[in-house]
Parts: sequence; structure tokens; C-alpha cells
Amino acid sequence: MKLAVVGGGSTYTPELIDGFARLRDTLPISELVLVDPAADRLELVGGLARRIFAKQGHGGRITTTADLDAGVEGADAVLLQLRIGGQEARLQDETWPLECGCVGQETTGAGGLAKALRTVPVVLDIAERVRRANPDAWIIDFTNPVGIVTRALLTAGHKAVGLCNVAIGFQRKFAKLLDVTPSEVHLDHIGLNHLTWETGVRIGGPDGEDRLPELIAAHGEAIAGDLRLPRALLDRLGTVPSYYLRYFYAHDEVVEELRTKPSRAAEVAEMERQLLTMYGDPSLDTKPELLAKRGGAYYSEAAVDLAAALLGGAGSPYQVVNTTNNGTLPFLPDDAVVEVQAAVGAKGAAPLPVPRVDPLYAGLIANVTAYEDLALDAALRGGRERVFRALLAHPLVGQYTYAEQLTDKLIAHNREHLAWA
Repeated sequence: MKLAVVGGGSTYTPELIDGFARLRDTLPISELVLVDPAADRLELVGGLARRIFAKQGHGGRITTTADLDAGVEGADAVLLQLRIGGQEARLQDETWPLECGCVGQETTGAGGLAKALRTVPVVLDIAERVRRANPDAWIIDFTNPVGIVTRALLTAGHKAVGLCNVAIGFQRKFAKLLDVTPSEVHLDHIGLNHLTWETGVRIGGPDGEDRLPELIAAHGEAIAGDLRLPRALLDRLGTVPSYYLRYFYAHDEVVEELRTKPSRAAEVAEMERQLLTMYGDPSLDTKPELLAKRGGAYYSEAAVDLAAALLGGAGSPYQVVNTTNNGTLPFLPDDAVVEVQAAVGAKGAAPLPVPRVDPLYAGLIANVTAYEDLALDAALRGGRERVFRALLAHPLVGQYTYAEQLTDKLIAHNREHLAWA
């Protein structure tokens, strides 16, 4: 089995490699290709990747290349983990929206739109080249904003599934609190990428006993603390929102915080410098502890599970993924991309039935879906007016004066990545 990782020079990659090595019985890889145009980073990451495989006794071969076409040739699955513009572009996404009093964040709001505009055309080009090299290959997208990028891939007819680590993080957390194994925890997970709620925590599968009320009653303070939301809000909702909901539920509070502390992009850039130095140490043959602070917890386990299921291996039968709605949430268009539990196998991901969604959540989901539709249109066709319309539709922007200002700032900061600008 051959897998290719596009963006393989990422400092995230050793987390992925560690998962491939530990879970080799679930996903028996014979060849792994790391593809990245940044030769210096790729050499450091590739060297550590080989040492991790050797340390853990994995017999698979790891190669590196800057040649995308050669790297994906013959691949059974291609994992996308790109950051167009690097941490410098992320820093911009997190700062210029604050000038208008809006959240600066790399996956939602104006910053998230900027990332989508930079990313979608590049991902679609990669996907077309994958399809020419091997039309049967699965594309697993971990590139943010995952919902918009996955929708672009599916709309273009690619064999693609989107992946995020939010759900697996909750699964692991809840399993520990309930003193059960993670595989026993089945989440009733609804929404869009980075806009989700856990409405049930079932033991043993989709029809298992719901333990969510017990979790909130016994551990609500700790869960709310991790989310940086009030315990009282969890009690009132009776659900557990993802931490991205804080940008919506506490917008102004978050804006003030972001204006007065170092950006996450700056923190990550410093971590990356340290990590790359560590990766260059020829005696290092395990992922360093610092990598856990980089983000992407349990990313490797989620990726292995999904790839294994898609390729007919030992992956879990039910997984939280990003895939086509097709009536799952009846208040959304069929071609919208939702993040829900799905039955995953060689034919792809088929969402499980979802009970009626509370209007409190359905309204926001529908609003952000409309924004994503406009964002994808702007990413595919370009133009200032399309950018403005997407920003005006986003609930974290909304006001036309902000949308006008943010449109000009977005274009000014991303001109080199926008062919039409």
C-alpha cells in the first residue's frame, strides 16, 4: 500500500509518522512519500520520519520529493496538509481583521476566507494531477478550511473525504472521563467543520446509552474550562460545543483578548523553528514532546483510521468526517458539506441519520453554510464583489462597512496568492 502526504515538510508530519508506525496493523503501508517544495524542511522531516519508522520496527519505505506528479504516482491515498503562504500568511489572517473589530482567525471569519481563497485553487490543481496519475486514489483533506476545501473537491468530482481532529479529541477526552476505551465512545456530532456540537455521547455504538447528561453534570466545569466558556452555558445548552464556537458565543471578548496578546501564528512560528532544529538532530528517533503544543492532537490516529476504512482495511466502521450532506441535515442543500458521523468504507462515507437539529444550532449552521457557498464561489471565480458578498454573509462580519473594509484588506494582504487580484 502506497500513501503520499502533500505538505509532507510540515512540522506536523512526525505526529502522522508516529501514528503510521504504531498503527501499522491497521494500515499496512509499504511505501510513504512525503511531497513538499520546501527542500530544506523536507530533508529534516524526512530524516526524522525514517528514524521513527526504524525505531518502531516498521518495514515501510519513506521517500521524499518536490515532484508532485512523481510523488502521487501509484498512490492508493493522498493526504493533503497544506498551508499556502506559510505562517506569515497565517499571521496576517489573525491580525488585519482585528483592525475592524472582527475576530482574526485562520479558519473562520475574514481570515478563514483569506485562507480559502489562497488554498482552493492550489488544492484543485493537486487533485486534478492526482486524478490523472491514479483516478482510483482517495484524497483525504486535512487542509483548512476543511469544509470549504472538501466541498471544492467533491464539487469537482474527486474521491475525497475531509478530516478534522476536533471529534477525536472529544472522543478521547470523554472516554477518559467515563473510564471506557475510546473505541467504545460514539459521538452524536453535528454541524460543519469548526462549527459543531456534541449532542450525545453513546457507549457501544450509534444505538448505545447516551451518557452526555451525566458528563455535563459531573464534569461540566472541566469541560467548560477547556472550551473557555462558562459552565452555566453548557448546562443551558445540554450539549458540548467545539471550542471554535467561542468565536461566535463570545466574539467581542475574544477580539479584546486577541488585541492584547501575541498571536497564535507567532507562537507556532517559534515552535516550528525549535522543532525543525530538533528534527535535524540525527539521534532523535521519536516525536518530541514540544510537538503536542503545535496542535493537531490525535491527528495521526484519525488519519490512519480513515485511510484504513477507505482502503478496505481495519478502520472503524463509524467515523466523524466531512462529506456531502445529501439530506442528512434537511435544512441545508444536498451538495453542502457537513461534519457528522458516517459509515466509512471502500465506497466512501455515508452519513448516519441525524435527529432533528435544534433551531438554536440549525440557524447558525444554515447561515455559515450560505457563507461557505459564497466563499467557494469567490475562491473559484475571484473578484472583489464575490469576496464582499462572502464577508457580508458571514455572521462574524455582517455589517456592510466592515465587509467593505475587510474586502480591501484581504485583497491587499493576499494579492500575491490571488491570480485575479
